[in-house]
Amino acid sequence: MKRTLVLLCVLFSTILFAQTDSTSVTVKSLDAKLTGYEYPYPVLYLILKEQKGVYNMAYMDVKPKNYNGRNVLLFHGKNFNGAYWKSTIDTLTAQGYRVIAPDQIGFGKSDKPENFQYSFAQLAQNTRALLMTLEIEKTAVLGHSMGGMLATRFALMYPEVTDRLVLENPIGLEDYQAKIPYLNVDWWYQNELNKDYAIIKKYQKDNYYGGVWKADYDPYVNILAGWAQGKDKELIAWNNALTYDMILTQPVVHEFKDLKCPVLLIIGTRDRTAIGKALVKKEVKESMGQYNKLGRETRTKIPNSKLVEIENVGHIPHLEAFKKFMDPLLNFLAK
Repeated sequence: MKRTLVLLCVLFSTILFAQTDSTSVTVKSLDAKLTGYEYPYPVLYLILKEQKGVYNMAYMDVKPKNYNGRNVLLFHGKNFNGAYWKSTIDTLTAQGYRVIAPDQIGFGKSDKPENFQYSFAQLAQNTRALLMTLEIEKTAVLGHSMGGMLATRFALMYPEVTDRLVLENPIGLEDYQAKIPYLNVDWWYQNELNKDYAIIKKYQKDNYYGGVWKADYDPYVNILAGWAQGKDKELIAWNNALTYDMILTQPVVHEFKDLKCPVLLIIGTRDRTAIGKALVKKEVKESMGQYNKLGRETRTKIPNSKLVEIENVGHIPHLEAFKKFMDPLLNFLAK
Protein backbone atom coordinates (compact mmCIF):
# COMPACT_ATOMS: atom_id res chain seq x y z
CA MET A 1 0.00 0.00 0.00
CA LYS A 2 2.82 2.43 0.90
CA ARG A 3 4.57 1.76 -2.41
CA THR A 4 1.35 2.46 -4.32
CA LEU A 5 0.89 5.76 -2.48
CA VAL A 6 4.48 6.80 -3.24
CA LEU A 7 4.03 6.09 -6.94
CA LEU A 8 0.73 7.96 -7.06
CA CYS A 9 2.31 10.96 -5.33
CA VAL A 10 5.17 11.01 -7.84
CA LEU A 11 2.75 10.86 -10.76
CA PHE A 12 0.46 13.54 -9.23
CA SER A 13 3.35 15.92 -8.61
CA THR A 14 4.48 15.45 -12.20
CA ILE A 15 1.02 16.31 -13.52
CA LEU A 16 0.71 19.27 -11.12
CA PHE A 17 4.00 20.72 -12.33
CA ALA A 18 2.82 20.53 -15.93
CA GLN A 19 -0.40 22.36 -15.07
CA THR A 20 1.22 25.18 -13.12
CA ASP A 21 4.23 25.86 -15.35
CA SER A 22 3.73 29.19 -17.12
CA THR A 23 5.99 28.60 -20.10
CA SER A 24 4.75 30.07 -23.36
CA VAL A 25 7.03 28.03 -25.61
CA THR A 26 5.46 26.99 -28.90
CA VAL A 27 6.27 23.40 -29.78
CA LYS A 28 5.76 21.93 -33.26
CA SER A 29 3.92 18.61 -33.28
CA LEU A 30 5.94 15.76 -34.78
CA ASP A 31 4.95 12.37 -36.14
CA ALA A 32 6.64 9.08 -35.28
CA LYS A 33 9.18 9.32 -38.12
CA LEU A 34 10.11 12.98 -37.52
CA THR A 35 8.76 14.00 -40.91
CA GLY A 36 10.00 17.48 -41.73
CA TYR A 37 12.75 17.39 -39.12
CA GLU A 38 16.03 17.77 -40.98
CA TYR A 39 19.13 15.76 -40.08
CA PRO A 40 22.59 17.22 -40.75
CA TYR A 41 23.39 14.58 -43.38
CA PRO A 42 21.32 12.48 -45.81
CA VAL A 43 19.28 9.78 -44.10
CA LEU A 44 19.27 6.28 -45.59
CA TYR A 45 17.26 3.23 -44.55
CA LEU A 46 18.08 -0.42 -43.96
CA ILE A 47 15.14 -2.84 -44.27
CA LEU A 48 15.08 -5.34 -41.43
CA LYS A 49 12.92 -8.46 -41.49
CA GLU A 50 12.56 -9.77 -37.95
CA GLN A 51 10.04 -10.65 -35.26
CA LYS A 52 7.32 -11.27 -37.91
CA GLY A 53 7.65 -7.72 -39.20
CA VAL A 54 9.48 -5.53 -41.71
CA TYR A 55 11.07 -2.39 -40.26
CA ASN A 56 13.04 0.56 -41.59
CA MET A 57 16.18 1.49 -39.69
CA ALA A 58 17.38 5.03 -40.42
CA TYR A 59 21.08 5.87 -40.53
CA MET A 60 23.62 8.39 -41.72
CA ASP A 61 26.76 7.14 -43.45
CA VAL A 62 29.14 10.09 -43.67
CA LYS A 63 32.30 9.59 -45.70
CA PRO A 64 35.29 11.95 -45.41
CA LYS A 65 37.04 13.60 -48.32
CA ASN A 66 40.32 11.96 -47.33
CA TYR A 67 39.53 8.55 -45.84
CA ASN A 68 42.10 7.30 -43.33
CA GLY A 69 40.81 3.73 -43.54
CA ARG A 70 39.14 3.81 -40.12
CA ASN A 71 35.50 3.96 -39.05
CA VAL A 72 33.50 5.19 -36.07
CA LEU A 73 30.05 3.87 -35.15
CA LEU A 74 27.87 6.16 -33.02
CA PHE A 75 25.13 4.94 -30.65
CA HIS A 76 22.67 7.63 -29.50
CA GLY A 77 20.98 7.89 -26.10
CA LYS A 78 17.38 7.09 -25.21
CA ASN A 79 16.12 10.68 -25.41
CA PHE A 80 18.07 11.46 -28.57
CA ASN A 81 18.71 10.46 -32.18
CA GLY A 82 21.57 10.51 -34.66
CA ALA A 83 21.18 14.20 -35.45
CA TYR A 84 22.71 15.34 -32.14
CA TRP A 85 26.06 13.93 -33.27
CA LYS A 86 26.48 16.67 -35.92
CA SER A 87 29.54 18.41 -34.46
CA THR A 88 31.11 15.05 -33.60
CA ILE A 89 30.57 13.80 -37.15
CA ASP A 90 31.92 17.03 -38.65
CA THR A 91 35.13 16.79 -36.64
CA LEU A 92 35.66 13.05 -37.14
CA THR A 93 35.19 13.22 -40.91
CA ALA A 94 37.55 16.21 -41.09
CA GLN A 95 40.13 13.88 -39.51
CA GLY A 96 39.50 11.21 -42.16
CA TYR A 97 37.12 8.88 -40.32
CA ARG A 98 34.04 7.39 -41.93
CA VAL A 99 31.14 7.79 -39.50
CA ILE A 100 28.01 5.66 -39.25
CA ALA A 101 25.23 7.08 -37.08
CA PRO A 102 22.08 4.92 -36.96
CA ASP A 103 18.75 5.60 -35.31
CA GLN A 104 17.91 2.38 -33.54
CA ILE A 105 14.50 0.80 -34.11
CA GLY A 106 12.10 2.69 -31.83
CA PHE A 107 14.06 5.95 -32.04
CA GLY A 108 14.52 8.98 -34.27
CA LYS A 109 13.43 8.46 -37.86
CA SER A 110 13.38 4.67 -37.57
CA ASP A 111 10.17 2.66 -37.29
CA LYS A 112 8.34 2.41 -33.96
CA PRO A 113 6.78 -1.08 -33.88
CA GLU A 114 3.53 -1.81 -32.05
CA ASN A 115 4.71 -5.30 -31.16
CA PHE A 116 8.44 -5.69 -30.64
CA GLN A 117 10.59 -7.43 -28.08
CA TYR A 118 13.26 -4.86 -27.36
CA SER A 119 16.65 -6.11 -26.27
CA PHE A 120 20.13 -4.69 -26.47
CA ALA A 121 21.16 -7.90 -28.21
CA GLN A 122 18.52 -7.38 -30.92
CA LEU A 123 19.57 -3.76 -31.47
CA ALA A 124 23.22 -4.82 -31.59
CA GLN A 125 22.37 -7.50 -34.15
CA ASN A 126 20.49 -4.94 -36.25
CA THR A 127 23.53 -2.67 -36.20
CA ARG A 128 25.82 -5.55 -37.17
CA ALA A 129 23.55 -6.17 -40.15
CA LEU A 130 23.93 -2.51 -41.13
CA LEU A 131 27.72 -2.73 -40.99
CA MET A 132 27.67 -5.87 -43.10
CA THR A 133 25.50 -4.10 -45.68
CA LEU A 134 28.02 -1.26 -45.74
CA GLU A 135 30.89 -3.80 -45.94
CA ILE A 136 32.50 -2.49 -42.77
CA GLU A 137 34.48 -5.22 -41.02
CA LYS A 138 35.97 -3.27 -38.12
CA THR A 139 35.07 -0.05 -36.37
CA ALA A 140 35.55 2.01 -33.24
CA VAL A 141 32.31 2.24 -31.26
CA LEU A 142 31.12 5.29 -29.32
CA GLY A 143 27.99 5.13 -27.16
CA HIS A 144 26.35 7.90 -25.16
CA SER A 145 23.81 7.43 -22.34
CA MET A 146 21.60 4.42 -23.26
CA GLY A 147 23.87 4.08 -26.28
CA GLY A 148 26.65 3.22 -23.86
CA MET A 149 24.73 0.16 -22.71
CA LEU A 150 24.08 -0.82 -26.32
CA ALA A 151 27.70 -0.18 -27.30
CA THR A 152 28.83 -2.44 -24.45
CA ARG A 153 26.49 -5.22 -25.59
CA PHE A 154 27.70 -4.76 -29.18
CA ALA A 155 31.34 -5.02 -28.12
CA LEU A 156 30.61 -8.15 -26.08
CA MET A 157 28.74 -9.81 -28.96
CA TYR A 158 31.10 -8.73 -31.74
CA PRO A 159 34.63 -8.36 -30.33
CA GLU A 160 36.08 -9.11 -33.77
CA VAL A 161 34.32 -6.03 -35.17
CA THR A 162 34.92 -3.64 -32.27
CA ASP A 163 38.35 -2.05 -32.62
CA ARG A 164 37.92 0.09 -29.50
CA LEU A 165 35.06 1.28 -27.32
CA VAL A 166 34.22 4.76 -26.02
CA LEU A 167 31.54 5.23 -23.35
CA GLU A 168 30.33 8.81 -22.90
CA ASN A 169 28.32 9.22 -19.69
CA PRO A 170 26.64 5.87 -20.20
CA ILE A 171 23.63 5.00 -18.12
CA GLY A 172 23.68 1.55 -16.58
CA LEU A 173 26.90 2.00 -14.60
CA GLU A 174 24.76 0.78 -11.72
CA ASP A 175 22.10 -1.94 -11.65
CA TYR A 176 18.85 0.05 -11.43
CA GLN A 177 16.62 -2.96 -10.82
CA ALA A 178 18.51 -3.60 -7.59
CA LYS A 179 17.48 -0.17 -6.27
CA ILE A 180 14.02 0.69 -7.58
CA PRO A 181 10.71 -1.20 -7.37
CA TYR A 182 9.67 -3.12 -10.47
CA LEU A 183 7.11 -1.25 -12.54
CA ASN A 184 5.58 -2.98 -15.53
CA VAL A 185 5.40 -1.65 -19.07
CA ASP A 186 1.84 -0.43 -18.58
CA TRP A 187 2.98 1.86 -15.74
CA TRP A 188 5.78 3.33 -17.83
CA TYR A 189 3.34 3.82 -20.72
CA GLN A 190 0.93 5.85 -18.59
CA ASN A 191 3.84 7.85 -17.18
CA GLU A 192 5.02 8.70 -20.71
CA LEU A 193 1.54 9.80 -21.76
CA ASN A 194 1.57 12.41 -18.98
CA LYS A 195 4.75 14.13 -20.17
CA ASP A 196 4.82 17.54 -21.83
CA TYR A 197 7.32 20.30 -22.57
CA ALA A 198 7.55 21.51 -18.97
CA ILE A 199 8.14 18.06 -17.50
CA ILE A 200 10.68 17.08 -20.15
CA LYS A 201 12.65 20.32 -19.80
CA LYS A 202 12.70 20.14 -16.01
CA TYR A 203 14.06 16.58 -16.11
CA GLN A 204 16.83 17.47 -18.54
CA LYS A 205 17.68 20.74 -16.78
CA ASP A 206 17.97 19.10 -13.37
CA ASN A 207 19.73 15.89 -14.38
CA TYR A 208 21.71 16.75 -17.50
CA TYR A 209 22.77 20.35 -17.00
CA GLY A 210 22.90 20.96 -13.26
CA GLY A 211 20.01 23.42 -13.28
CA VAL A 212 21.53 25.72 -15.94
CA TRP A 213 19.73 26.01 -19.27
CA LYS A 214 21.05 27.32 -22.60
CA ALA A 215 19.17 27.90 -25.84
CA ASP A 216 21.42 25.31 -27.51
CA TYR A 217 19.61 22.61 -25.54
CA ASP A 218 16.14 23.57 -26.78
CA PRO A 219 16.03 21.22 -29.80
CA TYR A 220 16.44 18.15 -27.59
CA VAL A 221 13.38 19.11 -25.56
CA ASN A 222 11.36 20.26 -28.55
CA ILE A 223 11.61 16.89 -30.32
CA LEU A 224 10.35 14.94 -27.32
CA ALA A 225 7.64 17.53 -26.60
CA GLY A 226 6.63 17.52 -30.27
CA TRP A 227 6.17 13.78 -30.09
CA ALA A 228 4.26 14.06 -26.80
CA GLN A 229 1.61 16.25 -28.44
CA GLY A 230 1.71 14.75 -31.94
CA LYS A 231 -0.69 12.35 -33.62
CA ASP A 232 1.53 9.35 -32.82
CA LYS A 233 1.99 10.17 -29.14
CA GLU A 234 0.53 6.86 -27.97
CA LEU A 235 2.87 4.87 -30.23
CA ILE A 236 5.84 6.92 -29.06
CA ALA A 237 4.85 6.48 -25.41
CA TRP A 238 4.48 2.72 -25.88
CA ASN A 239 7.92 2.36 -27.47
CA ASN A 240 9.43 4.51 -24.72
CA ALA A 241 7.85 2.23 -22.13
CA LEU A 242 9.24 -0.86 -23.83
CA THR A 243 12.75 0.59 -23.94
CA TYR A 244 12.57 1.62 -20.28
CA ASP A 245 11.85 -2.01 -19.50
CA MET A 246 14.83 -3.04 -21.64
CA ILE A 247 17.15 -0.72 -19.72
CA LEU A 248 15.91 -1.80 -16.32
CA THR A 249 15.88 -5.55 -16.91
CA GLN A 250 18.97 -5.99 -19.10
CA PRO A 251 21.95 -4.54 -17.19
CA VAL A 252 25.44 -4.72 -18.68
CA VAL A 253 27.31 -3.54 -15.59
CA HIS A 254 28.02 -7.10 -14.47
CA GLU A 255 29.77 -7.90 -17.76
CA PHE A 256 32.21 -4.99 -17.99
CA LYS A 257 34.96 -7.39 -16.89
CA ASP A 258 34.49 -9.37 -20.12
CA LEU A 259 35.28 -6.53 -22.52
CA LYS A 260 38.34 -7.35 -24.63
CA CYS A 261 39.09 -4.13 -26.53
CA PRO A 262 40.64 -0.89 -25.26
CA VAL A 263 37.98 1.26 -23.56
CA LEU A 264 37.80 5.00 -22.95
CA LEU A 265 35.37 6.39 -20.39
CA ILE A 266 34.52 10.07 -20.90
CA ILE A 267 32.57 11.21 -17.86
CA GLY A 268 31.02 14.57 -17.09
CA THR A 269 31.17 14.42 -13.31
CA ARG A 270 28.19 16.74 -12.63
CA ASP A 271 25.79 14.25 -14.24
CA ARG A 272 23.11 12.83 -11.95
CA THR A 273 21.09 10.77 -14.44
CA ALA A 274 19.60 7.52 -13.12
CA ILE A 275 16.51 5.70 -14.34
CA GLY A 276 13.74 5.55 -11.76
CA LYS A 277 15.44 7.47 -8.96
CA ALA A 278 12.32 9.57 -8.39
CA LEU A 279 10.58 6.39 -7.24
CA VAL A 280 12.75 5.61 -4.22
CA LYS A 281 13.39 6.98 -0.75
CA LYS A 282 15.62 10.02 -0.34
CA GLU A 283 18.63 8.10 0.95
CA VAL A 284 18.52 5.68 -1.98
CA LYS A 285 17.89 8.47 -4.48
CA GLU A 286 20.95 10.36 -3.28
CA SER A 287 23.11 7.29 -3.94
CA MET A 288 22.04 7.01 -7.60
CA GLY A 289 23.51 8.71 -10.64
CA GLN A 290 26.66 9.87 -8.88
CA TYR A 291 28.89 9.98 -11.97
CA ASN A 292 31.75 11.56 -10.02
CA LYS A 293 31.97 8.17 -8.28
CA LEU A 294 30.56 5.85 -10.93
CA GLY A 295 33.20 6.69 -13.52
CA ARG A 296 36.04 5.73 -11.17
CA GLU A 297 34.27 2.56 -10.02
CA THR A 298 33.67 1.52 -13.62
CA ARG A 299 37.29 2.04 -14.63
CA THR A 300 38.31 -0.58 -12.07
CA LYS A 301 35.82 -3.06 -13.55
CA ILE A 302 36.94 -2.79 -17.19
CA PRO A 303 40.29 -4.26 -18.22
CA ASN A 304 42.47 -2.05 -20.42
CA SER A 305 40.36 1.04 -19.72
CA LYS A 306 41.13 4.72 -19.30
CA LEU A 307 39.01 7.36 -17.56
CA VAL A 308 38.78 11.01 -18.58
CA GLU A 309 36.74 13.08 -16.14
CA ILE A 310 35.34 16.45 -17.23
CA GLU A 311 34.65 18.56 -14.19
CA ASN A 312 31.50 20.70 -13.95
CA VAL A 313 29.99 19.04 -17.04
CA GLY A 314 26.81 16.99 -17.09
CA HIS A 315 25.22 14.18 -19.04
CA ILE A 316 26.12 15.23 -22.59
CA PRO A 317 29.75 16.37 -22.84
CA HIS A 318 29.65 16.42 -26.66
CA LEU A 319 27.02 19.19 -26.46
CA GLU A 320 28.00 21.00 -23.28
CA ALA A 321 31.82 20.93 -23.53
CA PHE A 322 32.67 19.83 -27.05
CA LYS A 323 36.42 20.47 -27.07
CA LYS A 324 36.94 18.79 -23.69
CA PHE A 325 35.06 15.80 -25.12
CA MET A 326 36.64 15.73 -28.56
CA ASP A 327 40.32 16.11 -27.61
CA PRO A 328 40.54 12.85 -25.60
CA LEU A 329 38.33 11.09 -28.13
CA LEU A 330 40.64 11.94 -31.04
CA ASN A 331 43.72 10.98 -29.03
CA PHE A 332 42.19 7.62 -28.18
CA LEU A 333 41.08 6.89 -31.74
CA ALA A 334 44.48 7.79 -33.17
CA LYS A 335 46.36 5.20 -31.08
